[in-house]
Amino acid sequence: MTVRTCTKVNIGLNVLRRRPDGYHDLETLFVPYHGFGDVLTVEPAEALSIEIEREGGVDWDPMQDLTVRAWRLLKADFPQLPEVSIHLEKHAPVGAGLGGGSADAAFMLRALNDLAGLGLDDSALASYAARLGSDCSFFIRMRKLPSSPVADAPNLYQPMFASGRGEILEPFDIDLSGYELKVEIPTDASGAPVAVSTREAYGGIVPRDRWYATGKALGKQAEADFGPYEHEASACFPSTESLRDLLRLPVEQWRGRVVNDFESTVCPLHPEIPALIADFYARGAVYAAMSGSGSSVFGLFK
Repeated sequence: MTVRTCTKVNIGLNVLRRRPDGYHDLETLFVPYHGFGDVLTVEPAEALSIEIEREGGVDWDPMQDLTVRAWRLLKADFPQLPEVSIHLEKHAPVGAGLGGGSADAAFMLRALNDLAGLGLDDSALASYAARLGSDCSFFIRMRKLPSSPVADAPNLYQPMFASGRGEILEPFDIDLSGYELKVEIPTDASGAPVAVSTREAYGGIVPRDRWYATGKALGKQAEADFGPYEHEASACFPSTESLRDLLRLPVEQWRGRVVNDFESTVCPLHPEIPALIADFYARGAVYAAMSGSGSSVFGLFK
């Protein structure tokens, strides 16, 4: 069985508070993106194995890949699940905030469910997915909408508003028809793609509840230290406006209001990201921002 995965972008990302379990409560809008996608092949085998093809190789233990963890998660509850051989052709960038690994895990759960005839519905699969990653459930829940006349338009699939750790999902009624979604990965001086680890992104973040209580900026970097970071100063100082309400505004009014809180943490450390955001606007984007915890940049174009 061979399937092609996809990724997602985050339109707006508010880090609300730190939870007792160590995670953070978030609010964001997930929008599927099919410009990047991995090719996942799963077949019954005598023993569990995995092969990952990726330009430049992999810097993680393949047996700890999320696809293997998905198999182990189901195997614990369904002993009849066969051993499998996994072949993953990796195209989605790593450390880009696009959820490529989470998508692989979700598509793996679906493939195993079909392969072994487990009979799990989407609610059950989403519950398993949430145990693998905060945004994994989205790739189970997303649904295709009627086609748009604009190529790669973001309204091809149902955007979903996410809360909690990112696993609480609800369809969000938003009309992005007529906009083309473009996603790029910034490169450093050597030409290598910029990657941002989740640990690095969260390392400097101050959740909004602490900002509101103490008046501190979102990140450890002071606004004066941002230097070339000229995207939107308001990204450092969170508005009390509801993200849901802001997303209902015309896209032309999003700039400086629909913000990704991680930009205040990540952009000062990786100036290539705000430079690419500025470049998107120079190329005519109606709205541009960093996705997730970085490093990818997306833009909506008319």
